[in-house]
Amino acid sequence: MATKTYKLNNGLDIPAIGLGTWQSAPGAVRQAVVEALRAGYRLIDCAYCYGNEDEVGQGLADAFSQGIVKREEVFVVTKVWATYTTRCALGLEKSLKSLGLEYVDLLLVHWPLLMNPEGNDDRFPKLPNGERDIIRSHNHVDTWKQMEQLLALGKTKGIGVSNYSKRYLEQLLPHATVIPAVNQIENHPALPQQEIVDLCKEKGIHIMAYSPLGSTGGPMLTAEPVVQVAEKHGAKPAAVLLSYHLARGSTVIAKSVTPERIRENIDTLLELDAEDMQKLNDYSAQLTREGKLQRFVYPPFGVDFGFPDKS
Repeated sequence: MATKTYKLNNGLDIPAIGLGTWQSAPGAVRQAVVEALRAGYRLIDCAYCYGNEDEVGQGLADAFSQGIVKREEVFVVTKVWATYTTRCALGLEKSLKSLGLEYVDLLLVHWPLLMNPEGNDDRFPKLPNGERDIIRSHNHVDTWKQMEQLLALGKTKGIGVSNYSKRYLEQLLPHATVIPAVNQIENHPALPQQEIVDLCKEKGIHIMAYSPLGSTGGPMLTAEPVVQVAEKHGAKPAAVLLSYHLARGSTVIAKSVTPERIRENIDTLLELDAEDMQKLNDYSAQLTREGKLQRFVYPPFGVDFGFPDKS
């Protein structure tokens, strides 16, 4: 299971599980990357916005110099942040410099909006009233046109999107010369986002799932059907929540800086059967009917991104 990969629409193979680096504590990311690669992870998920790509780069350099992996054996993902969505080439260059790499394997549009590139902060510019400084006239399709042009530079092998709803994908795809290879979204049984997953499957866009445990604190770990499936397999709820995505044909991002948990996340993946998935899908369907879906990651942009639970 740990070595499972999926074929992207650009011909590249993407691992089924990766290490996430969002909100990882300063000083801990470098060793987490080394530990993950030593444990068998072959995907590292980064972003300029996370503010820790220097440390990720140090961890990659350590792993390369120690002979744990070669550069071509690691699938590195980064993302163009919202203050750079009119300057995608610059956003990529900044990430490459921090990561110490000549190329990444996949570059994503982090969120489909533009925050003021000349605002009062490089990552989170704000207006005097404290609201995010957003340029509301920007069209996210224009960002994608810049992303397509980056492929010719050889500094990213693939391009994709993140946090794209069905509505936003339907706005983008008619204008795309290159179909996004990936859509990275929050995904777990309490937020299956099936309308997005189904459209992506139809269009050949691979799903990467973030916050599989429901983000900080792992609120999904105590969901009754998750616990029941875990008990059936003699496993921990985290193993069920990570394996859920593999059963759906998606790549899952597992986040930790603890060596034991990093190894446990990849070593305890399960082959969930039809009965297991039916139980989890029934739970999702019930939450949908009752209007109780839970989205744990939704920055205060004040923008309607087209997600049904937020529109």
